[in-house]
Order: sequence, then C-alpha cells, then structure tokens
Amino acid sequence: MVDKKPVHENIILAVILVGVLMAAIDSTIVLLAFPSIVSSLHSNLATIIWVILIYMLVSAVATTQFGKIGDIYGRSRIFNAGLAVFTIASFLCGIAPSDVLLIVFRAVQGLGGAMISATSGAVIADTFERHRIGRAFGFTAMAFNVGSILGIVLGGFITTFIGWQYIFFINVPIGIVALSLGMRYIVDKQRYKTKLDLPGMLALAAATSALLYGGIDIASSGVSTFAIALVVVGIILGIAFYLIEKKVKSPTIHFDMFSNPVFRNSMLASFLQGLGFLGAVFMLIMYLQGVRGFTPFYASLLLIPGYVVSGIVAPFMGRKSDKYGARLIATAGIALQVLGIIVYMALGPSSSIFIVILGSLITGVGGAMFWPANSSAVMAHTEQQRFGVASGLLRLFASMGMMGSFIVVFVVASLSIPRSEAFQIFVGTSKIIGGLAGSFITGMKLSFVAMIVLLIIAGVVSFTRGKEDRRDSLHQPAASSNAASS
Repeated sequence: MVDKKPVHENIILAVILVGVLMAAIDSTIVLLAFPSIVSSLHSNLATIIWVILIYMLVSAVATTQFGKIGDIYGRSRIFNAGLAVFTIASFLCGIAPSDVLLIVFRAVQGLGGAMISATSGAVIADTFERHRIGRAFGFTAMAFNVGSILGIVLGGFITTFIGWQYIFFINVPIGIVALSLGMRYIVDKQRYKTKLDLPGMLALAAATSALLYGGIDIASSGVSTFAIALVVVGIILGIAFYLIEKKVKSPTIHFDMFSNPVFRNSMLASFLQGLGFLGAVFMLIMYLQGVRGFTPFYASLLLIPGYVVSGIVAPFMGRKSDKYGARLIATAGIALQVLGIIVYMALGPSSSIFIVILGSLITGVGGAMFWPANSSAVMAHTEQQRFGVASGLLRLFASMGMMGSFIVVFVVASLSIPRSEAFQIFVGTSKIIGGLAGSFITGMKLSFVAMIVLLIIAGVVSFTRGKEDRRDSLHQPAASSNAASS
C-alpha cells in the first residue's frame, strides 16, 4: 500500500502557502489603489493611509494572542478560522461604501491574517519532522516576502484594468478553495491543556498597540505630547505585562524560552533584520517614485527580479539550514543585504536603473538565505506544546520590525521634505520638485547608513546564536535537547 503521508504533507504545505501569500499580498496591495479609493469613496489621503496601517497594526498586535489560543484550542482550528475570517473580510472590503467602513473591514482582515500567520509556523512544525522543517519554511518565507512585493504589482494591474474593489474580491475564490482543503487535511495532532492568560494577553495587546500607534503618529504628524504619552504608556504596560507573566501559572509568553540562545537570538535577528532591511526598501520606493518620477507600478517592477531570485533560492537554502543549522546561512544572508544596500548608496538623481536591479538581486539572495533559516531555527528550538506561542512571537517580532521601519523611514524623509509630501510620494500621487530632490537623496543615504548599522547588529546577533544540529532527533521537544551549545 502506498504511503499517503508525503502527499498530505504537500497539500498542507500548499494550503499554508496560499494563506501566507494572501495575508502578505494584502499588506501592500492597496498601495497603488489609494488614488482610486480616495476618489471613489470621496475621502482623503490622510484617512485612506489607515487602510494599510490598520492592517499592519492589528496583525502585529494579534499574532501572539492567536498563537497561544491555537496551542490550547487547536492550531488547525485557528488557521482555518483565519482563512474564513480573511476571506469574508476581503469580500466586505470590496463592497465597503465608505472610507470608515473600509478601514474597519481591513482591521477584520488583519485579524484573519494574524490568525493565519500566528499558526502557520506551528502547523508546519506539527506536520514536518524537525530535521525537515527548513525546506518548508523556505517555501513559506518565499510566499510571505514575494507576496509583499507581488501585492504592489497586482494592486497596480487590477486597479488600472479592472477596479480597486477587485484587489479584495480576488481573495474570495482563492480563500474558499484553501479553506475547503484546510478543513480536510489540516488537523490537530495534539492539544495542550492549559489556561488562557487573559490579563497578560490584554496587557501585551495594549502595550503593543500604544507603542505602534504612538510611533505611527510621530511618523505621520511629528513629535507631539499625545504621541510621547502613548509611547510612555506602552512602555509602562510592557513592564506590567512582564510582571504579570512572572506570576501567572499559564503565561502568554514563557520567558524561559529566551534562555535558549538559538531561540532568543533568532527572534532578535528577525526584528533587527526587518527594521533595517524593510526600511531601505521603503526608502527605495520613495526614491523611484519621488525623485525619478516612475509610476508605482513601474517602480515595483524594478524590484521584481530580486524577489524572483529569492523565491527560487529560498527553498534550497531552507534545506541547507536543515543540514547545517541557521547560524552561518542566516548571517551570510544579512551580510548580502548589507552589500545590496551599499550598492543602493550609489544612486543619484539620474543613476542607471540597473543599480536598483543589481541591489535587488543581491538583497533577494540574502533574504532567501536569512528568512527560512532563521524561522526554522525558532521552531526547531521550541517545545512542541509551545509551537503556537513561538510562531506568534516570530510574527510579532517581524511585524514590529516592519512597522518600525515604516516609522523610521517617514521620520527620516520628513527631515528633507514636508511630511505630507512624503506620504503622497510613497503612494505615488506626487513627485519631488526642484531642489528638494538633492536634499531627499542626502537624507535617503543617511537612512541607508542607519539601516546598514542595524543590519550589522542583526548579523552579530545572528552569528552569536550558537551552533545547532537538527539531525540528532526527529520530533522531540527542541528545548530539551542541548543543540544550542556554542
């Protein structure tokens, strides 16, 4: 009789890839639709910008919550429920009659995306033996990061030739197919009897929300008493969350997980890499649209070669991380991203677009080395009953880095050009005029230097995570093995 396990594994992986890809695409797909949405809903850019920010904010805040809930009530249930919520919310976004309702439905969509992202890593870790999860994470890393840039391309094409509503409607048939397969093939191997930590979950959600909202307000409106107060409140709530977690019997985050150097450094590397690299990409998009005058669609096309290469290389690098561990592969990936940003430093008012393509190719390979190796290192060094928590934490750290990059970029850009103009340039509705182009390029290069410093720190953190060997066991709890010894 033929063993059907590999077939089921491939179907499960395919469903996860579809879910992760949809969630990633919708984090950026609305960028090129902003002008059409503003006109159709009789709104303004300052309001519509929250269509993308609310999705990012809700996704970042909710990931750890659903990771913990998945461990208790079933990771497959939360993942499949996430597909359902995401699909329904996509339809509601497409029929939204006003800007306020569109933002509300995007928040619901972000909730579904968080359910998918928070549990996808745990489902993979449940499905694949520990010494084979790198390959699977190679494909999911490809899906998430290709999806982010693919969202821009699809957004431009659909908005131009069909209508902005269909950037959301396109998810409906895909989501229905993925949900039907997920409900059939993704099932829980085991659930873990523990209690929800409601005080801790609320404190973490409130702390994260206050910090991110305060940062966004600083980026969009400048430093204000309100924004500073939010950041301070977020820090205080973060301290309160830590104290709560030390006292409850079933904490949302088991801080003893961070005693494992591979787990701890992989999480920190994820945050720092996102903070450094994505900031450079955001600034590059502003350069292409604001200085060079390219349309958002054409600007995004220049970045496609790097993401295509990344998608090809990522699964291969995932398999290599299964064999050799994450330290050297992930660190080399960060080094390549530093090199790519150094290439971007050569950009001027009329530089060849091949500089952009070359830099994109280099950073694409670097990302393909870092993301699957780093993600699989987290799950390979987590006890099975905490897979959901670890998966949610990984997405939280990555999302915090991404949101932090967004904030840093607009703070830096506002030093050279008016903040309102920076937003318009980012969404492709304006171009830098006159002598401001030179000032912007100077500011862009200073931001690149800052991003390089952050990535170097990420590289040091990545390299000092310690050696690991995933071949010594199959699906035993990772934290019980001493594979993290240096």
